Amino acid sequence: MHESLLQLDKIRLNFSTEGLLVLNLTLAFIMFGVALGIKFEHFKELWNNKRYPILGFISQFFVLPAVTVLVIILLNRFITPTIALGMILVASCPGGNISNFISALAKGNAALSVTLTAIATISAIVMTPFNFLFWGGVYTRFLSRFDTEGLLRPLEISPYHVFQTVFILLGIPLILGMLFNHYFPKATEKINKPIKILSILCFTAIVLLAFKKNYDYFLLYIKYIFFIVLVHNAVGFTSGYLFSGIIKSTETIRRTIAIETGIQNSGLALVLLFNPKIFPTDMAIGGMAFIAAWWGIWHILAGLSLAGFWSWRRPRG
Repeated sequence: MHESLLQLDKIRLNFSTEGLLVLNLTLAFIMFGVALGIKFEHFKELWNNKRYPILGFISQFFVLPAVTVLVIILLNRFITPTIALGMILVASCPGGNISNFISALAKGNAALSVTLTAIATISAIVMTPFNFLFWGGVYTRFLSRFDTEGLLRPLEISPYHVFQTVFILLGIPLILGMLFNHYFPKATEKINKPIKILSILCFTAIVLLAFKKNYDYFLLYIKYIFFIVLVHNAVGFTSGYLFSGIIKSTETIRRTIAIETGIQNSGLALVLLFNPKIFPTDMAIGGMAFIAAWWGIWHILAGLSLAGFWSWRRPRG
């Protein structure tokens, strides 16, 4: 294991209380924008055609976290405990807010993408705390024999505080956005696209600001984090694509589920990480924060690149 990464595990990144407030508000705004594209009819569609949405749900909340732990085992000699837990945390989050746009660009199934976004966002209120605590616990218990540096500590996270944070930042904006869409459809049609563009720009600005305040750390560690996130993200896209083929899905469906699995809401991961009620200020989270922050940049670049490639290849079904 590289000595620099061991030092990264001991770092608490510089992120002020004001910065955390802005990050919270930005994430809530992003989720409100996501909800503007969700209608109650999408859940009716789910009820009428359960097969593909269920497949996408399993891929995102069961397959991705499990495969992530396998990747951690394979990379165990090269990564540290907080980097591993950061990968698990990102894999536990719902799909990212740009997945619908990327699915459309990739000639995927737009209706399925929106439906999966709705399901994932609502389910994340329960599934994100469950997956992080479960798979994080698996890692700390069964991979502790690899902890030759004595850095691993029991995962003592309050499920209540994680649930509370996820509900406030995902659940409430989602409900408000869907209600706004339902009662003010004309206004929603006008503001939907601008809000989505603005929310993406705001989140990118927040992540870049976080890197700027920790510029020295960024320069020192990005060469390691870049490779780890690249591999993890590629595994996310690949696992979604392969898993969705178990019931002979069409190419359009496979592309959509691959994108929904590989695009993660890493902004939620950052909010959870910088919440002192969840991760106390004396807990080193350097590796986790770097993984989550770089995911926020990289999955956009990788998703757009993959969608661009697929856009030139017409799906066979």
